[in-house]
Amino acid sequence: MSDEIRLPKPEYGTPPGVQHHVCEHHGCNKDAGWGFAKPKQASHWFCFEHRAEGEHYL
Repeated sequence: MSDEIRLPKPEYGTPPGVQHHVCEHHGCNKDAGWGFAKPKQASHWFCFEHRAEGEHYL
């Protein structure tokens, strides 16, 4: 019998390593460095220009 407890992987998790995100602003395809999310929810990503749009996800 094992003493290990295995928890299910969260659905919102991302694999380790460098993540490349694209800005979610319509028509913008820039690299997004600003992520916005509430705990246990998927992140929304925006570039420097459009980062203010991410505030409504908090």
